[in-house]
Amino acid sequence: MLEVLEVFAPDNLARLAEGLLTTLEVALASIAIALIGGVGLGVVMAFGGRIARALCRVYLESVRIIPLLVWLFLVFFGSATLFDWHLPAIGASIIVFGVWGAAEMMDLTRGALTSTSLHQIQSARALGLSGAQTTWLIIFPQAFLALLPASINLFSRMIKTTALMSLIGAVELLKVGQQLIEINILKIPSASFYVYGLIFVLYFVLCYPLSYLSQRLEKKYQHNRG
Repeated sequence: MLEVLEVFAPDNLARLAEGLLTTLEVALASIAIALIGGVGLGVVMAFGGRIARALCRVYLESVRIIPLLVWLFLVFFGSATLFDWHLPAIGASIIVFGVWGAAEMMDLTRGALTSTSLHQIQSARALGLSGAQTTWLIIFPQAFLALLPASINLFSRMIKTTALMSLIGAVELLKVGQQLIEINILKIPSASFYVYGLIFVLYFVLCYPLSYLSQRLEKKYQHNRG
């Protein structure tokens, strides 16, 4: 018990809180980029011309094929090579996670927009609705319901993925935990267990409600469709 109290002294908890705040700031900024860029590009991918759709597909596959950690290294270290100045680790992380999230959100949006059955579209046109009216009144409302659980699940994944930015020096939750372990490991051999255990709990508290909400919304959407 004394070891736990020493590892989680007020100063150490304050540092962990700062790291958690950095994690949330990067996650929220990346989610905002993903939401705005992904939805817009998803509309283009679903209804755009052949060239626009091809470019969106190239963007999506480029982001998916190359590991996210490689993108982090390319953006962080590449900025110094190309522009003779280092992009801050936090900035590089927001760019990479935002671009990755936008690509995933784009594909989710495309899938949601194209999931409306042809029968419903034909019925809307038979009732005299124009193409624009069919899109806004039939396709978009259903796409939103289909997109909501998947997008919340994506946001949960983005929060967890922010742990990668510790590898380029960003002082976020995991990095602070590693620093606390290095400080205490000699006098408290089990420090890593306590620190990583707390980090596990914090990520669980952040992500499980989103995961649970995503599952509930998905079941509700499937029930409504049925």
